[in-house]
Amino acid sequence: MTRSFFPWRVAAVLALGVCTLPAALAGTLENIRAAQQIVLAYRESSVPFSYLDGAGRPVGYSMDLCLKVVDAVRRELGMPSLSVGYLAVTAATRIPALAEGRAALECGSTTNTAERRKQVAFTIPHFISSVRLLVRADSGFRSLDSLAGRTVTATAGTTTMPTLRRLNAEHDLRLNIVEAADHAKAFMSLESGQADAFALDEVLLYGLRANAAKPQAWEVVGKAMSIEPYAIMLPPRDAAFKKVVDQEMRRLIVSGEIQAVYRKWFLQAIPPKGINLELAMPSMLKDSFRFPSDKVGDLE
Repeated sequence: MTRSFFPWRVAAVLALGVCTLPAALAGTLENIRAAQQIVLAYRESSVPFSYLDGAGRPVGYSMDLCLKVVDAVRRELGMPSLSVGYLAVTAATRIPALAEGRAALECGSTTNTAERRKQVAFTIPHFISSVRLLVRADSGFRSLDSLAGRTVTATAGTTTMPTLRRLNAEHDLRLNIVEAADHAKAFMSLESGQADAFALDEVLLYGLRANAAKPQAWEVVGKAMSIEPYAIMLPPRDAAFKKVVDQEMRRLIVSGEIQAVYRKWFLQAIPPKGINLELAMPSMLKDSFRFPSDKVGDLE
């Protein structure tokens, strides 16, 4: 009796688990299906990756890639009319937005790091940048060392902050490091003279410079302080959703379709001012596209 009863109990428990698991642990795809909407988190001033155009609409290189991923999700769910919602995030709020399920994709300029992978997931990188400095062209500052004892601003919640603090300690620079809520506010502190330099990913600095009232008044200087592989951020621990996103990113890269998206945002005039960043694809990014993978160096 005992031998026949035990398997029956196991089967009953397993059957119950199968029936209740989807409701208890609904994944991102099922949540999207239920809501009939996919929410994209975007940044307001990460030119040219994710920012607001002249009409207040989120646009950019990362946004275009996310919209292609949305089309892949539509095909996966068989929902061609799936709507898109938008959620504005900052460097400080972007990770909680994904970790808490308030957005399905973060379409910005977020670096894939080991520390962040404890909270969220990432797909294949779509850009690789490095941290440098933005200063007044006539300031005389040309490196981090030349800023010893000066004020340097950086955006809260970015990988730049720990990098800046580490280099400050290692080189005993006695920097006054000031956090800004977002990239736009950091640049404003530089413009107003409250800061002597703005540390951030090089490509974002060029975007801010290009959109400044007097671009020639600013200069990007200094050696690369770190390498930053940007990737679309996803909710954590959702293999099914990540598979759909990874497959679409890999298709965009292997087919060469991503090249056209890159040219649109880095080699052509972009809104709102019609400025051309004239930034050829970095060699590190070209090399990474030869073997697309979501595996990156474990930056902290």
